[in-house]
Amino acid sequence: MEVMKRITHRQRVAVVVSVTIAGIVAAFLCPPIPQDSSYNHFADVRAWAHISNFADVVSNVPFFFVGAAGILFIWRLGKSLERSAAWLAFFAGVLLTAFGSSYYHLAPDNHRLIWDRLPMTIAFMSLFAAVVGERINLRAGDVLLPLCLALGVGSVLYWKITENAGHGDLRPYGLVQFLPMLLIPLILVLFPARHKGTKYMIYSFAFYVAAKIFEYFDAAVMHLTHHAVSGHTIKHLLAAAGAGCLIGYVRRLQECYKSAH
Repeated sequence: MEVMKRITHRQRVAVVVSVTIAGIVAAFLCPPIPQDSSYNHFADVRAWAHISNFADVVSNVPFFFVGAAGILFIWRLGKSLERSAAWLAFFAGVLLTAFGSSYYHLAPDNHRLIWDRLPMTIAFMSLFAAVVGERINLRAGDVLLPLCLALGVGSVLYWKITENAGHGDLRPYGLVQFLPMLLIPLILVLFPARHKGTKYMIYSFAFYVAAKIFEYFDAAVMHLTHHAVSGHTIKHLLAAAGAGCLIGYVRRLQECYKSAH
């Protein structure tokens, strides 16, 4: 803690910028990353009530409720919350994920995959802008929001264009998804909070990491549960829970803002 106190604000910003540049350079030093041909093959393909891949489709419903709850909460706060636009964009991305991911999982293929990825990039990028605005600089967060959203959407469109051309490249999309997940914890460590809500961000990241693990072990979880549930279905539920934790984070932000005014 004493070491952290001796680091100036400018030096901390320099660390974040350096890690960002290093991540971008490292990504593009790698050769183009094509879409895995097996990506669209999921363990649980059972249909129910005339809905194909029922579990993977219906498990997206929590995203709708979390997104709607977050939007409603922030909308009611109005101007009493700093940087509400970024948080509105985040929860809008979560809500849209319910539709995009459900549409994709009804008949998974690369043509539908774009609608699964677009709302997720909106969520990732707006969350990053919100954290920058809160922890580093309010103006920087405002400037970054439209830029980050454009980069997020552009990364998916770039993948789709290169995929259609026969040489798909996931590097920009990978950066959009994973670089914020590296930078946000770094920012939380480097820049002190004005409130006690950081624990909700930690919970959210824990759920996110668990979701990615279950996603990777999709078929193994299906086997271990004797075909009761797949890893990908659990991934959706964990990811929605992680997004839900951030409503608690925003609540703490609002309380801090009110006490300061």
